[in-house]
Amino acid sequence: MPAPTPFKPALLIVDLQEDFCPPSGALPVPCGRDIIAPINTLLTLPFALKIATKDWHPASHISFATNHPSSPPPFVSTTTIVHPTNAAHSYTSTLWPVHCVQQSAGAEFAAGFDVDKVNTTVYKGMDERVEMYSAFCDPFQWVEGCNAVAVSELSGLLKEKGVTDVYVAGLAMDYCVLATARDAVKFGFRTWVVREGTRAVGGEEGARTAEKEMREAGVTVVAMDGGEVAWVRELKE
Repeated sequence: MPAPTPFKPALLIVDLQEDFCPPSGALPVPCGRDIIAPINTLLTLPFALKIATKDWHPASHISFATNHPSSPPPFVSTTTIVHPTNAAHSYTSTLWPVHCVQQSAGAEFAAGFDVDKVNTTVYKGMDERVEMYSAFCDPFQWVEGCNAVAVSELSGLLKEKGVTDVYVAGLAMDYCVLATARDAVKFGFRTWVVREGTRAVGGEEGARTAEKEMREAGVTVVAMDGGEVAWVRELKE
């Protein structure tokens, strides 16, 4: 199958940071370091734009379990996030261990990640009042009668470059990769998640669930040796 026309692809590498990588990360994704080599291979391909994102939280972030009364256990506890200027709107979000705090060692890109081939870095999760799994915006963006609290420059960067297709990899498949891929579709991009380039917090079960949710959202999960990646490989530099 030939590449769609027009076809101008970008690579988006989500949160490939030390805190998400075992064995020492504060919020380690099982086998998270295994994706570094496939992502470095993707970085050698002639994508029109190569963007990495960083979770970049203030220490006071609402998603940290320790910032709530009695420090409820992370992973299994939740909090209600209320829109700071429109209290009629809210959503429930998981509480996590402290991770990816701005300027901390855990917020650095994972060792071995070939960052020199990345064109630019987009920071997310900087507003302490809202969770922001997606590298585009927080969930309030898509609530009728509501406005996003936090929006990154990602959509603008992609559209300024004339990107038509977004290839997504990174951590974690069942949270930030899932949310970012779904939003890429909503912002008008054909969206592909490279299976070898991502891992899930929930392991194999989490990956299966995430892949199902992606398909339902119009995202296609592809393989490194599949035709969709070959389209990029065959582009002229």
